[in-house]
Amino acid sequence: MLKSLSILLELAKQKGKCRVAVAAAADKHVLDALMMAKNEGFAEPILIGEKEAIKKIAQELSFDLSTIEIIDIADPFLASVEAVSLIRNKKADILMKGLVGTGPMLKAVLDKENGLRKGAVLSHVALFETQFYHKLLGVTDAAMNVAPEFDDKVSLVKNAIEVFHKLGMKEPKVAVIGAVETVNPKMEATVHAAMLTQMNRRKQIKGCIIDGPLALDNAVSAESAQHKGIVSDVAGDVDLIITPDINSGNVLYKAMNFLGGATTAAVIMGARVPIVLTSRADSERSKLMSIALAAAIS
Repeated sequence: MLKSLSILLELAKQKGKCRVAVAAAADKHVLDALMMAKNEGFAEPILIGEKEAIKKIAQELSFDLSTIEIIDIADPFLASVEAVSLIRNKKADILMKGLVGTGPMLKAVLDKENGLRKGAVLSHVALFETQFYHKLLGVTDAAMNVAPEFDDKVSLVKNAIEVFHKLGMKEPKVAVIGAVETVNPKMEATVHAAMLTQMNRRKQIKGCIIDGPLALDNAVSAESAQHKGIVSDVAGDVDLIITPDINSGNVLYKAMNFLGGATTAAVIMGARVPIVLTSRADSERSKLMSIALAAAIS
């Protein structure tokens, strides 16, 4: 059982220093997160971007760059291409997004000849630590896939359970959620949930226990499931929640952070290496933990 995000720091440190290729690194909140990770002893940044701008921000943060490699490329897309190239050439271990749009960054990542494409779908996987739940709670997808088709949801599940496996959990419990816990042909999310559950039972999706459709309350509360007569190995003890679409995923993500006081660690999965995208709205601890998560599973 993964109870705290602190385990990510321990796992990252056990692996030694992880080389972080940062595309368009002239970004204050990104450099701040990297400084924390470097000070913790598990990250070695490689900064790609406008050199003078990077140095100016680092000076404001009191971030010592004397031992850090800086590659001077002002164009954000070309900086992304260079960061991807470092990983392809085994000169870096994980990729981090700086001051570059998601589109140009993904264009470099998904380039058929020179990118980091591994599977068909990239997806966002977040881990939450909250006082209102007894262990870490995973959520996918809150940032990448707008309205995933059924095949996409299979990939979302596989990308997310890969995170849990790499953190040492052999069989995470997965709840595919919707507005209700019964199958309704008029509600596609419930049909997708039932199909994913059946695929898991028939060993078409392995390495986890899937149940759905479940409403959010009976996914996280055994008492709620019991009141509704739901018998489930997942209900009340879920490790990973699969949301129907980006709207529900993003609302859940932000509600847990801003109303529930949760701390988050998040990565993009589905490429050859984990990708870190920290948000300006993330807490300092969340930024640090996102890099630690990527380092722990790289």
